[in-house]
Amino acid sequence: MKYLKLIRFQNLLMLAFMQLVFRYLFLAQSYVDLALTDFNYILLVIATVCIAAGGYVINNIMDQDTDEIAKPQNRVVGVSISETMAYNWYIGLTIVGVGIGFYLSNVIYKATFASMFILVATLLYMYATSFKQIPVLGNVVVALMLSTSIIIIGLFDILPAIDMDNRFRMKEAFDILMHYAIFAFIINLIREIVKDMEDMDGDYQSGINTLPIAIGIQKTKIIVGVLTVISIGILAYYVNSNLFELDYVVYYAMILIVGPLIYFGVKLLNATTKKEFHHLSLVLKIILFFGILSVAVIVFNLKLANA
Repeated sequence: MKYLKLIRFQNLLMLAFMQLVFRYLFLAQSYVDLALTDFNYILLVIATVCIAAGGYVINNIMDQDTDEIAKPQNRVVGVSISETMAYNWYIGLTIVGVGIGFYLSNVIYKATFASMFILVATLLYMYATSFKQIPVLGNVVVALMLSTSIIIIGLFDILPAIDMDNRFRMKEAFDILMHYAIFAFIINLIREIVKDMEDMDGDYQSGINTLPIAIGIQKTKIIVGVLTVISIGILAYYVNSNLFELDYVVYYAMILIVGPLIYFGVKLLNATTKKEFHHLSLVLKIILFFGILSVAVIVFNLKLANA
């Protein structure tokens, strides 16, 4: 259990679930040509999960002092797992992830794509060691990592299979993945800032200069509120422009994505305590989950409309 806690397995399960949903409930159901076999796609998921797990491990190593103040009950490194062992796990997980990335890049004859795995691993290390202490930059890096795990599906499973005959259909599928990557980036960016508000006391005592510490809680809440309103506006516009004829998708989006975002915005106004910010962070995680799952609803509704 201590090792599962070290790699934050709940978040890794969410990441793997997201990539499996996009492959088997969207791409495989959309009759597009795919470059990876099922086995190689599972390897892609494993590579992504390993690199993300390595990122969590190095973050836990670097956060020992902060966690001792803010979340002593959640400490693993230096308590139940030695720092040396944690470093071994970080190195091992990162090597496995990058190694699989090199293998898959050669499978699709795109050797340069291996650099994506190296870049992500490097950014996660830089985040843990330095970027997280720079207001906003650390939040952007973490949010970008989730988006990258969606983009990488398009790069490895769609792009290599494009030819003159299927390019329009494949471009449409690739564009949808990019739209979801943007959605994931915005929601995760908001969530990272909310988590900074939740961890403000521990970060302050540890000398970490996050956005709430730099400009204060109230100004940070205004920024989060603006991002939330922008998110709602973009979603409403997107649904109205592209999915308005799909009744089930509209109901799903309004009830399980836009509705909770409005709830989040309202609750944010009066949130002041660590417990309240933790609740808001959980709400955003749920929104992200249902947002990802919406791609399956779109496919189902399209098939129903064309039946």
